Amino acid sequence: MVDFIQLDSYPVQTTLKLLLQDKSTKKNIIWATDSYAFLGEAYTDKSQMIKNQLININYRIIQPRIFKDMEQQVYRTRKSAEVFTPAWICNKMNNFCDEEWFGYKNVFNYQEEQEWIPTEDIIKFPEEINKNWQAYVDSRRLEITCGEAPYLVSRYDTSTGMPIEIHKRIGILDRKIRVINENTVDEKEWMEWIIRAFQSVYGYEYQGDNLLIARINLLMTFVDYLKDRWNREPNKLELRKIANIISWNIWQMDGLKGTVPVGVLKEEYHQMSLFEPVEEIEENENESEVLCSIYDWRKGKPVLYIELGKGR
Repeated sequence: MVDFIQLDSYPVQTTLKLLLQDKSTKKNIIWATDSYAFLGEAYTDKSQMIKNQLININYRIIQPRIFKDMEQQVYRTRKSAEVFTPAWICNKMNNFCDEEWFGYKNVFNYQEEQEWIPTEDIIKFPEEINKNWQAYVDSRRLEITCGEAPYLVSRYDTSTGMPIEIHKRIGILDRKIRVINENTVDEKEWMEWIIRAFQSVYGYEYQGDNLLIARINLLMTFVDYLKDRWNREPNKLELRKIANIISWNIWQMDGLKGTVPVGVLKEEYHQMSLFEPVEEIEENENESEVLCSIYDWRKGKPVLYIELGKGR
């Protein structure tokens, strides 16, 4: 078993508080699954995921679906319709999207049944003025019900658990980073466009453990490419900058409602006051569901997700 999700690693430990944030509620993401309820009341579906809480359990309990026991996989499929797409299908679908954007086939690789061969030449861009490499990196992409985010990044095949070599990765963000590698000349320019690439990819997921895994997969993708291109580890400032983008762009949501899965979260502990009316407490506990916010990095402000589809 390859240990892809190392919660005790330097990059994850440096950013775990950020990776657990829910920007819409200004609290933490929740478990949103009862798969961990056997651990106690703090691990039920409506409980927030807390850093200290994760420290108190075996870190390896948070692992990709393929490494969960078969009984748990079947249960989650039945209850939450949780299935994960093989990497070759993700590649094929991403290839179709790129074929439409570029205007020609086999831009990043040649698909051969359930395998693919990366192209060797530098990516050729259309002649249109709005179809240069910068426009491709900035083009916004969303993976709905993203699970572990296999369409965005492809560190491993979610259906087999096999690692994917960095030159063969097929995720949307992987493709953007390949373009950046081919068109930037120094580390400063590279880092500027890497940040823009991370700002351009989005995904939402219902279950908290999948969401955390997806966020870690994006974070470790940054670590992998920095090592590969510049032969160094990221510093804490760089990690936290990327993690903050990820915590905005990969968010927890009930996709049918556009809201946080269980609405307003109650405080973990509420100290009663003699001067606090009971009616006010009850009113707070019955607040309406929270609409999810995401961040428009070009305008520099948060926006409600449900507002994005209006007028289309």
